[in-house]
Amino acid sequence: MGKPTFIYDMLIADADGNELPVHETGQIAVRMHPERFRGVFKSYIGDEEKQKAVFKYGLYYTGDKAYKDEDGYYWFVGRDDDVIKSSDYRIGPFEIESILLEIDEVLESAVVGSPHPIKGQEVKAFVVLVPDTVANKELSDKIFHYCRKHLAPYKVPRLIEFVTELPKTISGKIRRIELRAAEEQKKAMKEKKDNEFSG
Repeated sequence: MGKPTFIYDMLIADADGNELPVHETGQIAVRMHPERFRGVFKSYIGDEEKQKAVFKYGLYYTGDKAYKDEDGYYWFVGRDDDVIKSSDYRIGPFEIESILLEIDEVLESAVVGSPHPIKGQEVKAFVVLVPDTVANKELSDKIFHYCRKHLAPYKVPRLIEFVTELPKTISGKIRRIELRAAEEQKKAMKEKKDNEFSG
């Protein structure tokens, strides 16, 4: 992401307002100095709950997960609500999606956490292919192999679903929240069906 400009007094903070050491992932926050301009809006009008969630410990929490390196550069991990919690790992979808886009057949992708009874979540990739590309086992094997080669083992997608399009906002941002909700509903229905069958 680069380095913060002089306008903002930035840090990577944990949930309790503590600054984290280099290479440790937390949330990007802005110190709210009362004596100088901060470049941040003052409040959420009519939303006290949101206000309390993002303005605390003298900080404004942006909702973006990142880490800082020893040179002061910020590295984006993902939106706080998009982070996948798998076993003891916190995984940002952005890096995985970037790797998937390096594959010639992949037009775009979205990565979310899919409910898992032991891990909590497992990494799932929704993949849109370039026109005239056929989704088959050979292609999915190629994608898995490429991801294993370029990602840490715990970040490699365990599931791939080929789709024709991804849900997006008016401005073109992928709505991972819709994919997560659909995935949770699908897993809940499967679990219910399995329980009925075993009963």
